[in-house]
Amino acid sequence: MTAAPARPRILSGMRPTGKLHLGNYLGALQNWVALQDTSDNLHMVADWHALTTDYEHVDQLETNTREMVIDWLAAGIDPEKSPVFIQSRVKEHAELHLLFSMLVTTSRLERNPTVKEQIRDLHLEETVSYGHLGYPVLQAADILLYKANLVPVGEDQVPHVELTREIARKFNALYGEVFPVPEAKLTHFPRVPGLDGRRMSKSLGNTVLLSDSPEDIAAKIRTAYTDPKKIRATDPGNPDGCVVFAYHRAFNAAAAPRVAELCRAGQLGCVADKKDLAAVLAEQLAPFRERRRELEAHPKRVDEALKHGEERARAIARRTMEEVREAMKLP
Repeated sequence: MTAAPARPRILSGMRPTGKLHLGNYLGALQNWVALQDTSDNLHMVADWHALTTDYEHVDQLETNTREMVIDWLAAGIDPEKSPVFIQSRVKEHAELHLLFSMLVTTSRLERNPTVKEQIRDLHLEETVSYGHLGYPVLQAADILLYKANLVPVGEDQVPHVELTREIARKFNALYGEVFPVPEAKLTHFPRVPGLDGRRMSKSLGNTVLLSDSPEDIAAKIRTAYTDPKKIRATDPGNPDGCVVFAYHRAFNAAAAPRVAELCRAGQLGCVADKKDLAAVLAEQLAPFRERRRELEAHPKRVDEALKHGEERARAIARRTMEEVREAMKLP
């Protein structure tokens, strides 16, 4: 039986979407940085996963990948501790995905609630691709290729982890113990709304980027949705549902109760509150911006991080696939 490592091994990934926003940081990146001290992490640019819903637009993949990796490193990912690599550069992902796809029925994939929601939300009922339907199998291959035994996820991703567990158990039962059966680590991913109150998304144009200048941050925060009933600065306000207050809670937690108190008492106007918040965000993101500028000025550091990460990922992947082929009696 595969023994668990002394420290848990975690594989985490993101689709390459370019520069990251506050929601990406709170939802995943902040947690990745914190986990480096307690687990062995690998961080993957999931470029093949990006093709499942956007296969027609590949011209920005390379640029988006680089911008995202720069943000990872600027946020505190240490590539010496936590290898960073591009999924498509490690071909073993595709090989293991193919083998795993033989172990899963289409009806099982169609029951996946997360995939069903994506198909509904993107109106793909008549056009969903084979790759999109099967991307949770590719995700299982991503996780098990590195024998990750802990998967930090939000509740919406638990069905994917369960499928990964099913595939690991079925493979082990058929061919012998090769894979650990990973556990989901339910993680609370704080969510901040976009500037307009909807989910934060670059496609909706309602984001604050980690790399935004203080001037850009101030300009964007001035447009943020606030309590529509608070018309004058002296009107009592309701911070619940206010985007500005949501950002205070996420990035200015110590002061948030006082902000809410002043807002409700009609002692803090929205214009002044937005100005205060913009200053807080600009200050908190200043170290990130400085590290990002340093990386942009020395692009070889990014290249070296990706090359080194790819080598380390490929070495693990190669050993795993040797075990898989031996277990399955494949040449």
